[in-house]
Amino acid sequence: MSEATRNSRVRLPRISATELGYDWLCRALALTCMAIGLAYWVRLIGIYDGALWRFDLMPLHWQVACTVLSVLFPIAATGLWMTVSWGPVIWVIAAVGEIVMYAGFPELFGARPALVAFHIAALAVFAVWRVLLAWEHYKRASSA
Repeated sequence: MSEATRNSRVRLPRISATELGYDWLCRALALTCMAIGLAYWVRLIGIYDGALWRFDLMPLHWQVACTVLSVLFPIAATGLWMTVSWGPVIWVIAAVGEIVMYAGFPELFGARPALVAFHIAALAVFAVWRVLLAWEHYKRASSA
């Protein structure tokens, strides 16, 4: 048997539509996380055109939140883009942090209901997608 014939029989595993959709969802979330992270960096370095426009002028609670989220969101974006297991973990931590900030302490951070709704919706879609992936893997394993 020739080398070309032997190589033509190699079968690559097929990726399902659910797995492909999950990859696209992670990449879309990665772009969103990068945008949010850059927005925090803009605020930290003083380009922001709002009331808390520079790090040294921010109250302590804003300094802590901006510092933590300006690091977590780009790291989450990197992990989500590469679709590695730690990416969603960091993203969930950052998203829950923003939900707590804007929904739990609006007197300190202001109310941003659209951002809170986005995070809750994204977390719900992500959770449903993970359940679909788990169900698909379960069905594939039980049929093998």
